[in-house]
Amino acid sequence: MLMVILNVVYVLVAIAMIALILMQRGSGAAAGSGFGAGASGTVFGSRGASNFLSKSTKWLAVVFFAISLFMAWYAGHSARPAAQANLGVMSQAATPAPAAPAGELQIPQAPASTAPATRPCPAAAPPAQQAPENAQQKSPAPSQKD
Repeated sequence: MLMVILNVVYVLVAIAMIALILMQRGSGAAAGSGFGAGASGTVFGSRGASNFLSKSTKWLAVVFFAISLFMAWYAGHSARPAAQANLGVMSQAATPAPAAPAGELQIPQAPASTAPATRPCPAAAPPAQQAPENAQQKSPAPSQKD
């Protein structure tokens, strides 16, 4: 139940942060005045008094990161060990494969009981040679109609 409530708050904080960030005026908003008297200070990042939007964004970001860290910690500490989990077929011990000698490639073999019956392949026939008279024949010319 705690995680459901935290997830709902987490999404609401994220939406609120997006809205507050999009409503704020950028630091380069006055750059269009050609670096005039007051514009150069805002372009290069001079800070004045922070307003409600920036303070709200800061505190929402703090809450967002705190909830993120808590949910990660909670998920890591509430997970059951693998020995207690019901893994079904995966909980059975696997048979270890024999180790191949170093430097040699070992090709796994299928079990004999499940291997399909194999038929020997016929030897490849050499390509057929064309008879010289067939190569010399010309195709008949198409008939012309008057």
